[in-house]
Amino acid sequence: MTQLCSICPRGCGVDRAGGQFGFCAVPDAPVVARAAPHFGEEPCISGTRGSGAVFFSGCNLRCVFCQNRTISRGEHGKEITVAQLGDIFLRLRDEGVHNINLVTPSHYTRQIAEALSGLELGIPVVWNSSGYECVETLRMLDGLVQVYLPDLKYALSGPAARYSAAADYPQVARAAILEMYRQTGPFRLDDDGMLQRGVLIRHLILPQQGENTRRVIDWVGETFAPGQVLFS
Repeated sequence: MTQLCSICPRGCGVDRAGGQFGFCAVPDAPVVARAAPHFGEEPCISGTRGSGAVFFSGCNLRCVFCQNRTISRGEHGKEITVAQLGDIFLRLRDEGVHNINLVTPSHYTRQIAEALSGLELGIPVVWNSSGYECVETLRMLDGLVQVYLPDLKYALSGPAARYSAAADYPQVARAAILEMYRQTGPFRLDDDGMLQRGVLIRHLILPQQGENTRRVIDWVGETFAPGQVLFS
């Protein structure tokens, strides 16, 4: 039976397995642009040995400030199988990284959940996303992901539409982050200061968008008590 894609808030309804492309501009099979130890995340993610980052091609946003444009537009990467994806996770684990860091993974949630199921990694799995996620989709990851690393780019729909082509981003991302927290509970660091479980919310301050940033900070402060989430 043909499965039409509704994995993200876009709800494109295309047959990705049949060769149709939706907003994310990538096929149903995982397309990976890079898989290697990465040292560019927050200290509690990268540590001294690096984060085992797997960069997925494609994205359900169109941020004008994207720093990985060729990857996010689906122009760079190699198509692999779910079994190969699991092998990549194990290879990175064996290289000694602190965690498996899934970068822009949302449009491959089903395939990633399949790859992780039954896999004994022994290190945290980090879901490194834009925050533009369906709650129902995130529930596929319950028990499989230990650390959520979402952006909270916008609290205002105007800049969300203008800079990322997603006017509904604020309400969608807030609901997604609440689901992430439901799954993990309060953050937990190990004795070396490495994040083992929890939610770390990121926000990028945009030029001339001070009110948007204030609204983001206010929501986080009003929604979570001290010690519940981290904010970068």
